[in-house]
Amino acid sequence: MIIDGKAIALKVKEKARNCCKDCIRKPSVVAIMLGEDPSAESYLRMLEKTCKSVDFGYELQRYETTISEDELLGIIKSNNENPNVDGIIVQMPLPDHISEDRVIMAIDPKKDLDGFHPMNAGRLFKGEKATRPCTPLAVMTIFREMDIELDGKDIVVIGRSNIVGKPLAVMLMHKNATVTMCHSYTKNLKSHTLDADIIIVAVGIPNFLTADMVSDKAIVIDVGMNDVDGKLVGDVDFEAVKEVASMITPVPGGVGPVTNAVLLLNLLEHYKGDKQ
Repeated sequence: MIIDGKAIALKVKEKARNCCKDCIRKPSVVAIMLGEDPSAESYLRMLEKTCKSVDFGYELQRYETTISEDELLGIIKSNNENPNVDGIIVQMPLPDHISEDRVIMAIDPKKDLDGFHPMNAGRLFKGEKATRPCTPLAVMTIFREMDIELDGKDIVVIGRSNIVGKPLAVMLMHKNATVTMCHSYTKNLKSHTLDADIIIVAVGIPNFLTADMVSDKAIVIDVGMNDVDGKLVGDVDFEAVKEVASMITPVPGGVGPVTNAVLLLNLLEHYKGDKQ
């Protein structure tokens, strides 16, 4: 079965729209972009489209890559203090002269739409209420919408990034799954994946997971987005693996649309939190 991420994204957007029918003003996000980058531009255009589809506010603040770190931190501070801004995204990567860590730390945790601030990461680790990174949240949303039970399941997460792998593993453990984290130093990766009920791949390598690594019981979630000869492909050899796995997400049309949609839920939580 191929999981339809676009259909799930539409459900999430409708939920966000319904939750804000009585809002006094639009929940609003500010995206900060330095210079120009084709992949970042594409993401921000999709973000703008997603926000406008539910009548949420979106503003792009663009600056030259020559901006100083102190100037950028000042811009973030101004947005932190703006009561009409509910979420802030600083598009990465940043120029070499600007510290990503300092920028992430500068964003108010209550406006940290990506969930990268250490305060949000720490709360997530402890199982407390926190802004969750959008891609892991998208994966968890897919499980929920597809009625995929996680209690006691053996789940292999391939990739240990701070953005996807690590927070996703924590979120899965909070749902009582048994999680195996695999990475470039993992020995006998195939032995882990063949025993897994669910395999989540987030390594940034095209066609990394092949059909011989998957059992017929497995659910495969492909988080990868790779440009191969102008075509977007995932980390899974989709055409081969779909013939083996019980369920699989495609690329495009799988995790990606849901990731964009759940950002609206994070924004809405920030907006509501400001009203409490």
